[in-house]
Amino acid sequence: MTTTTASSAGEFLLGGDLRVNRLGFGAMRIALGGSVRDPESAVAVLRRAVELGVNHIDTAGFYGFGDLQSHETIRQALSPYRDDLVIATKVGPMLEGGVVPTAEATPEQLRGLVEEDLRRLGVDRLDLVYLRVGGMGEPGGESIGDRFEALAELHAEGLIRHLGVSNVDAAQLAEARAIAPVAAVQNQFHVHRRADADLLAICEQAGIAYVPFFPLGGGGEKIDPARVEAVAARHGATTHQVALAWLLAHSPAVLAIPGTSVLEHLEENVAAAGLQLTAEDLTELAG
Repeated sequence: MTTTTASSAGEFLLGGDLRVNRLGFGAMRIALGGSVRDPESAVAVLRRAVELGVNHIDTAGFYGFGDLQSHETIRQALSPYRDDLVIATKVGPMLEGGVVPTAEATPEQLRGLVEEDLRRLGVDRLDLVYLRVGGMGEPGGESIGDRFEALAELHAEGLIRHLGVSNVDAAQLAEARAIAPVAAVQNQFHVHRRADADLLAICEQAGIAYVPFFPLGGGGEKIDPARVEAVAARHGATTHQVALAWLLAHSPAVLAIPGTSVLEHLEENVAAAGLQLTAEDLTELAG
């Protein structure tokens, strides 16, 4: 069992007023795609994550299968919520009766999705809501203005504390920022997928959190263990720990949200918060 906590990764001031540890937790795998699909195990993982200093949990209303749903599991495990716990959620994808989203919400439908998230999580205001666009396709190629304006209205009403965008390119981020402040961007990025480097630089300069989804690979973009094994061996670490440590070292704007449904993997992920990579390591990982 690790004695390292998530605070070892340092902090980020999300939206200018929410202080979060840069090592957080992604809730997708506790309810969708995890190797252990058991409600009691999911609750145990969430509670242990908070014990280990995680105070930033990322979820979505479409994370779930059957009776095991991310929002309800978070509420069961952690409500009443600690004052310092930040829960981020995503709206946009529509399930239409299935497990995998097959459509995107219209601006008019977004209010209902936000109100549903409020009810399911048991809160009066959502800390951070991302507009998730484009399915699993590459970012860009469409306007997000009408949809982001709909969320900005809910922000103005006090139902949402901070706004984010997910799976966007630089033009879409600029479009959103022209409407309302953007606190976070959630795009795909990891040690072997770095196409978003320019957008990350924009976020860093603007004080916007950059939150990579699939930080350990996924969605057809996997991390090659052989390319990080030498660094892992030097530190007595796992390849996943090195991949997380690389993200945290890459930019102070990065918030890592690895997810798991297994306690041992949670401990391993949190331990990465204390892994300090050297200049030699970073040069080697840069390829």
